[in-house]
Amino acid sequence: MTLRPGWAEDAPALARAIGHETVVRNLARAPWPYALGDAEAFLSLPRAADEPRFQIVRRGDGQLIGGIALVREEHGHELGYWLAPDHWHRGYATEAGRAVVEMARHALGLKRIHARHHVDNPASGRVLRKLGFVETGRGESASLARGGTVASVEMLLDLAEADVPAEPAMAA
Repeated sequence: MTLRPGWAEDAPALARAIGHETVVRNLARAPWPYALGDAEAFLSLPRAADEPRFQIVRRGDGQLIGGIALVREEHGHELGYWLAPDHWHRGYATEAGRAVVEMARHALGLKRIHARHHVDNPASGRVLRKLGFVETGRGESASLARGGTVASVEMLLDLAEADVPAEPAMAA
């Protein structure tokens, strides 16, 4: 998979990829039904330098299969991601997550990243645990598609404490 910025011309592909109730019901800000205008509006949103937002594109055919972003919230940066259902359980979310976590650590110099998943979406929790996130509590989070709040699991990745590959020893 490849991570790349979303472009205005991605709107039809984005609307097709995310346009599944099983996807948007697990997101905070995506409406249901998700239409072309929603994709166009999303792709036109401004991005701050410390808020990377990527389309997840399958290598080989360039098909847009998901999205991942770091969004600055009042409590710090939050990781969010989604995949089209045909691409679930193939490791794409974990692979994309690792890339964005390393970007957060090395390029952005972040000290921690927050994330949350709806209680009824344990697969997302498994991805976050693979990335090193730990549960910090339970609460409720918004779901525009569900029209209210949903029970959620709050998670945190402390980038200062997370395993960092050791630097190779330099030859004298």
